[in-house]
Amino acid sequence: RKSKMLRVFFQRAAAPTAALCCLSTARPSRGEERYVIRREEIEAAAGVAKNHFLNDNGKRVNKSVSDWTGLRKIGVHVISVEPGRDSTEFHFHHHEEECLYVLEGEAEARIGDEVTILRPGDFVGYRAQGKPHSLRNIGTGSLKYLVVGQRLDHDVCDYPEAGKRLYLQAGLPPTVVDLADLEVVPHL
Repeated sequence: RKSKMLRVFFQRAAAPTAALCCLSTARPSRGEERYVIRREEIEAAAGVAKNHFLNDNGKRVNKSVSDWTGLRKIGVHVISVEPGRDSTEFHFHHHEEECLYVLEGEAEARIGDEVTILRPGDFVGYRAQGKPHSLRNIGTGSLKYLVVGQRLDHDVCDYPEAGKRLYLQAGLPPTVVDLADLEVVPHL
């Protein structure tokens, strides 16, 4: 039985040169290595608007500050989400860990079956193979938070409510399959 496959074309955060174009004031000249990005530069950067491929309400702006300094094994992003918007679709990672630290605004964090309110100074750690999670801006102003996550060559991300699984593999396009079409194969 074949799985239905849908190829999704979106940019994986592992392409640091693409992120550099969004930070005109912090864009290094050729040959320049950046180690420090100033607050004023981060605030002035436009960032990259992202729409989640499985959630029409999942809209955010990413400022991938780790890319601006050449980091490749971890991603560090300043994320902004407008009121009433989700940051992503309810999901969990099989291999990568991620965490967030709220800078401003108020969010509703859904982690598994629980919902908790997050405010500035709150930290959340999402372990690999942990509970599914999502974040929604429930405040009246912009929600801003710092996200830090691994950048492994391979990850699998499940979206249980959407019934999808996303496969990410370095060098290959992202692939999405229906969870209902997956077959468990006994040890080979």
